[in-house]
Amino acid sequence: MRGTKIHPAEIGFDFDGVIADTVEAFIRIACEQHGLCGIRPEDITHFAVEHCLDMDETIAESIFLQILHDSVGCGLLPMPGAVGVLGELSRHAPVTIVTARSAAEPVHHWLHTVFPARVWAQIRVVAMGDHDDKARHIKALGLTAFVDDRAETCVQLNRVGIRSIVFAQPWNRDRHSLPSVRNWDEIRGLCL
Repeated sequence: MRGTKIHPAEIGFDFDGVIADTVEAFIRIACEQHGLCGIRPEDITHFAVEHCLDMDETIAESIFLQILHDSVGCGLLPMPGAVGVLGELSRHAPVTIVTARSAAEPVHHWLHTVFPARVWAQIRVVAMGDHDDKARHIKALGLTAFVDDRAETCVQLNRVGIRSIVFAQPWNRDRHSLPSVRNWDEIRGLCL
């Protein structure tokens, strides 16, 4: 992806599926607690997993609620490279996370366990509770670019002039024509 570099102060990030490997946690919990083993990340071809997996909607919801309410306790891992790159970005500017989660506290708790104190002290979290209202919050924070794994969110942001970058995941393939990144090394290349 070519173009002008994005200053670290001007870019924000979604949490689940971009910084945190929510899919790994979902698949592991589905197997360990519900006996639904054999699910692979590439099987999750839709943001609403009940549309692509042979799984009862109540089970999927209970797994996601467990991850949302106790990110540390469920063993949520960072995406490969996220800790290092966000550490580098935090040397230049505060890091901003805008999440559709309704509560910021589980994210803060997770950040404190995953990142060194110097880094998590430089991270601000906005939990806004709605996938479709991120644009308002991102603009209010003065951000000009945003990385999200939900293609629909990126399309909405793009429409209002926010440089949208899709974090490539199986559930957003062929759902957009926006620039995308496959990993945190590519995010580093956008900013540093």
